[in-house]
Amino acid sequence: MTDAEELGLPAHAFDKQDDGADTAFYAPARLVTHIDEGAIAALTALYAALLKPGDRVLDLMSSWVSHLPDDVPLDVVGHGMNAQELAANPRLSRWFVQDLNDNPMLTEPDAAFDAVLICVGVQYLQRPLAVFRELRRVLRPGGVLIASYSNRCFPTKAVAVWCALDVEGQAALITHYCDRAGFDQAEAIMLANGSTSDPLIAVTARA
Repeated sequence: MTDAEELGLPAHAFDKQDDGADTAFYAPARLVTHIDEGAIAALTALYAALLKPGDRVLDLMSSWVSHLPDDVPLDVVGHGMNAQELAANPRLSRWFVQDLNDNPMLTEPDAAFDAVLICVGVQYLQRPLAVFRELRRVLRPGGVLIASYSNRCFPTKAVAVWCALDVEGQAALITHYCDRAGFDQAEAIMLANGSTSDPLIAVTARA
């Protein structure tokens, strides 16, 4: 059964306008931020509230910056699609490159992390249920998932169902992923409403 079928979505929900290889699209390094300073500050404040010193963190779909609070020591493993971006990220103790749309299975052991972060990347997942099940597996019991998003994206690489929804619908979609993957306490939080910065919403859930 496909992710779309399991989630009760149309067969083409996870199609993209650009169906070329993701490895080719992400091959050029993009050392830029994908949300503005106000949204970054709001996200960093949420991380500071939910993460504890010494936590092991998986920063999924990461880049050259993780927006983590400077004063909270963390052991961060990064995943992404561009080695140059990941190598430039000073918060990562270890990193790996993997195309989750090709292979959603992670090699990390069970219950290895206290938190998983996905910053402005969930819209690109074509096998989100498989990925979210893996995230629940690698989180310790009670560990937190934090999936944040804004109104910015690479539209040709975002999946069709994401592009068809407004921000509230997108929050409901991520919550649906969490529920079907076995997470608990999924809720959406408006971190920045777009009045003075980019809008930013986070969905949090517990393993």
